[in-house]
Amino acid sequence: MQKTTARLSLILALTATTVLAQGAENRVINIQGAPKGDVRNGPLTFSGSPVKATVSSLQIQASQATLAAPAGTPLTTAKGKRTANFTDNVVVTRKRLTAKGSKLIYSESTGQGVLSGNASATFVPDAKDKADGDTVTISAGQMSLDVDNNMSTSSGSVRMTSGSQSGQAEKLVFDEDRELAQLTGTPSLTRAAKGNQKELTMTGQEVRALTGSKTLYVRGGVKLVQGTLTTTGDAVYYDDKKNVAYVVGNAVSVDSKTKVTVKAPASGALEQRTDLARVRALNTPYKIPAEQFKFGTEK
Repeated sequence: MQKTTARLSLILALTATTVLAQGAENRVINIQGAPKGDVRNGPLTFSGSPVKATVSSLQIQASQATLAAPAGTPLTTAKGKRTANFTDNVVVTRKRLTAKGSKLIYSESTGQGVLSGNASATFVPDAKDKADGDTVTISAGQMSLDVDNNMSTSSGSVRMTSGSQSGQAEKLVFDEDRELAQLTGTPSLTRAAKGNQKELTMTGQEVRALTGSKTLYVRGGVKLVQGTLTTTGDAVYYDDKKNVAYVVGNAVSVDSKTKVTVKAPASGALEQRTDLARVRALNTPYKIPAEQFKFGTEK
């Protein structure tokens, strides 16, 4: 029994080591071209028109790049621990994402590439969904691209637009696989006016947006402002295609022009038709489909 347990433990340990090794290998960067510098100790400098590099699913281009090892470690033995610094006209692509900036620092040990200097990104809809989808554009102080998954984290005066929707926050996490955006740090989202439909602004502690389906989930002291209507509550689910919002938790709507107030029953919710500027109370509970707005890493 002890031998079987020991053998199983060894197999699990070897499997874990293999997975870690594969993860580390996935983070190793390959920069094309003939570099200049100390081949053994580094750093190495690459230049070209442009310099091209690949790491996992990321394709990188820039005017210049340097590759360096940690202090005291020879470059020849530092694979998996090196740092690559790209400068001037940096362009990073991954499937449907294209990001640009003036500087990118990539670390093999973390698998993170931090883009700065007028950092911006565009994410185009899937070819089969182009009829309904909109291009997502993001700008921020800096963007961190993760090579272990298809996610990016933007921070510092973040702005995001997708069709008629625009958002701003201090931090934005974007899942490219799920087309899911999470905005935190005083986030707000605005749906532009269209025809007779007035501009709609939503605020709360956290905004989550599925950019493909044009649905939103806002939680934490939410407020919807549209014309003379102001609706508040604990959370809201908004479907842009259907022009309807469901507000739950202490939901109240006030029209400053008509002085009409609509309150949701204790067990009910408010339904706001954003195309008609009309609010009505629902006597039955409304369950926000929060599961739809979870990242793959969340339980």
